Amino acid sequence: MDAPASTDGAASWRSTWHQAPSDFPQEPDAGTPSERHPARGRRGRSTAGTPVPRLRAIDEGTLGRADAERGDEDGPTTEEVRVAAEESLLRKLRTRSLSVSEARLVLRGHGVEANDVDDLIEDFCRRGYLDDAVLAEMLVTSGAERKGQGRVALSRALAQRGIPREVIHAALEELPDDDAERALEFARTKARSLSRLDADTALRRLTGQLARRGYAGSVAMTAAKTALREASSGGSGSGVRFVDSD
Repeated sequence: MDAPASTDGAASWRSTWHQAPSDFPQEPDAGTPSERHPARGRRGRSTAGTPVPRLRAIDEGTLGRADAERGDEDGPTTEEVRVAAEESLLRKLRTRSLSVSEARLVLRGHGVEANDVDDLIEDFCRRGYLDDAVLAEMLVTSGAERKGQGRVALSRALAQRGIPREVIHAALEELPDDDAERALEFARTKARSLSRLDADTALRRLTGQLARRGYAGSVAMTAAKTALREASSGGSGSGVRFVDSD
């Protein structure tokens, strides 16, 4: 027969079995964080004795300000932005004349502050790098002599460059009042290329070309008829004859 169990062992086993429930470690209720969980709001310790960090609410506004401050420290200073923009504007002016309005756009595109833009523009004007009156005069002369443009087209071209209206008017006043002569000169350069067309089509196309260059309707019509009549009488072989109804 087996030896009877030790009385001490049985007593020990029964002691463990009958231990009061309150003596056992209590597990947290379902859905309730343990004492070591950071959400309890207290600092606990892990089984290894390492402190468990406590969670804190994060202020997004504070983080945003901190990021902005770090960005300001890492990014260029106001003076650096100004110097870079000034150098960029100088490079552009070496290749092409700019109006004051166009120069402002260049500086603003580089992030220069409004006050600094005004200071730089004033400095460039004082040094003669920017001058709307000189630019307007140059554009009027070039448009009239090289492109055969009339006053309407010239005025529109200057306005698109941001030149003030009063400066445009002053520049156009210096232009001789010879729109009719310039229109006829331009029409003569185009008339021969239209000699193979019928009379109505040739007249319509040449008049349209003159109108797109800013010549008034009556000036364009007169110049087109004259140029086409001269081209046909010059022996182009088209047989087209234009006679003024006046």
